[in-house]
Amino acid sequence: MKHIFCLFLLLAATTVFAQDKNPVTSVAKEILPHQQKNLVGAVEEMPADKFSYKPTEQQATFGHLVLHMIGANNHLCSTIGDMPEVKPAVAPTESDSKDKLVAALNASFDFCSSALAKVDDSKLGDEVDLFGGRKGPRAFALIALTNDWADHYSSAAMYLRLNGLLPPTAQPKK
Repeated sequence: MKHIFCLFLLLAATTVFAQDKNPVTSVAKEILPHQQKNLVGAVEEMPADKFSYKPTEQQATFGHLVLHMIGANNHLCSTIGDMPEVKPAVAPTESDSKDKLVAALNASFDFCSSALAKVDDSKLGDEVDLFGGRKGPRAFALIALTNDWADHYSSAAMYLRLNGLLPPTAQPKK
């Protein structure tokens, strides 16, 4: 029964997006609030005293992971929306308080929402600056953004589980 319901939802979404003149950017805009909820929720779940935790010596701290999420959102969404990258007066650091990092992460998602509102599928072929002077289509940045959200969530979930905590998507329904 569950599989039939999932198939129904997929068909309904496919029908809606098939009629959309901007299916790619519309899907990214649809993904954003779900990923924001899960990523911010994962960061909020980690206790403040565990932001310096790292699974092995070679891995980054949880605070660094959060800082990376913020930077990736700001950079990629700036590229996608053809907007200046957000540069706060005092850049956050991985040793900042949990509250400050959560606020900066939320602000990065708000920026992404504004940036995605400025783009449609007709702009996805435009050449943009990507990373390290490399150029490519705006679509690359959009796909990298949604891939990053999935990658960052899986990393945050691992850090949480290694500390005996459940990530948001694994928590029992309330």
